[in-house]
Amino acid sequence: MRVSRQQAAENRKRVIETASRLFRENGFDGIGLKDLMAGAGLTQGGFYKQFASKDELVAVATRRALESVSERWLKAAAARPDDSLQAVSAFYLSLGHSAQRGEGCPIVALGSDAARQGPAVKDVFESGIRGYLDRMTALLGEARDDDAMVMLSTMVGALLLSRIVNDEALARRLLETAAASIAGTAATGGSEGAEDRP
Repeated sequence: MRVSRQQAAENRKRVIETASRLFRENGFDGIGLKDLMAGAGLTQGGFYKQFASKDELVAVATRRALESVSERWLKAAAARPDDSLQAVSAFYLSLGHSAQRGEGCPIVALGSDAARQGPAVKDVFESGIRGYLDRMTALLGEARDDDAMVMLSTMVGALLLSRIVNDEALARRLLETAAASIAGTAATGGSEGAEDRP
């Protein structure tokens, strides 16, 4: 049975959304095409009508995952315009976000997988990281690229560590300590102080 263009576009979108979630839950190599397509409610035979390869889907699904987290950053920031950085930090460094592997940050969920991927996938991650850094710098209210890099690295590292440990109290402490560090860096202008910057 022939599928309409509209239905094909909807199917493609559903596969991308499903892959975005399942890759974050299982890793790029942790789920095969058959299970991925079944998760989207489709058969494996339809995959190659929509994508040239799994690598193409990995890149597209990663881009979508990065966009979804960016949308959550913007929503958190808009909810607290008086302290957008704290709002983003609170969202990102929460036990809820830590528990949401399939909906959470793909840099944390897939970073080590991405390091073993080809240039196309790495380009998507690099673009996403640059976007995160741009948003972080904008939240700081001035051109503080070094502080933005430290803050993003702290957030990603703390979220990753919180997912690795079994002890929920330790996970909470890792997240809270990172959030306090972000707040301190934002308030003081970094370890060197804003006045020491060129």
